[in-house]
Amino acid sequence: MSAFASARGANQYLQTQVQSRTPLELIVMLYDGAIRFIGEAREGIVQRDIARRGRAISRAMAIISELQSSLDMEQGGDIAVSLDSLYVYVRDRLVDASIKQDVKPLDDAIRVLKNLREGWVAIAAQSSDPVR
Repeated sequence: MSAFASARGANQYLQTQVQSRTPLELIVMLYDGAIRFIGEAREGIVQRDIARRGRAISRAMAIISELQSSLDMEQGGDIAVSLDSLYVYVRDRLVDASIKQDVKPLDDAIRVLKNLREGWVAIAAQSSDPVR
């Protein structure tokens, strides 16, 4: 199997996984991805791998931007405003980590995202839409 065919198969699998998820599961998946990429950025800083750190921070930023853009500020009220503030904080921490080459801002971002993820898992548990 060629690398192209393998990549295409992986992309089709991922697309199927995403399409078969509930909205709450998708949110948790986004948090999982952001946490994973921030962890990779942390390793990039520790190992002084600038390219790895840069790719991982870019991917985490894209996920945070997606979470932020999905907020409905009219319907979501205070919760949406609070989430938006937390996403801004996380993005600021990612920028700080990149500029300062420091893992502490990444640790702060991971802590916030893990707490938010736990909240979404709890919401899913209370609804008819449990997270797998």
